[in-house]
Amino acid sequence: MDISLSQCFIAVDDHDRALAFYRDVLGLEVRNDVGYEGMRWVTLGSPAQPDVDIVLEPPLADPNASAADKQAMADLLAKGHLRGIILATDDVDATFEHVRAAGAEVLQEPVDQPYGVRDCAFRDPAGNMVRLHRPRKG
Repeated sequence: MDISLSQCFIAVDDHDRALAFYRDVLGLEVRNDVGYEGMRWVTLGSPAQPDVDIVLEPPLADPNASAADKQAMADLLAKGHLRGIILATDDVDATFEHVRAAGAEVLQEPVDQPYGVRDCAFRDPAGNMVRLHRPRKG
């Protein structure tokens, strides 16, 4: 049996702001942009991984959700409690400087972790944690 990652989903409250981060800052390519019943899903990915998609989705993709449920999801998103993503890069420090210069909120500057990676962390415009890592050499 051969199983591989196909898609992952990240909740965002403003797709245009999210695109400015994921497309314009991180360099992911837009693969699809679909609207349905007032909601929007944008699929992006790395040109180096054509079979892996990141889907930017509404925090609560249910047109019948109650106002209370929508508010609860918005509150969780604003606190950064819904999702996160870890992206690999060949140069954590240079990528960190690039993302910081673009104005992203820094959560952690680059550091060598005891579990074998060098990584850093930011928040995307919706509040989700985005970690960038590279396995340490040697």
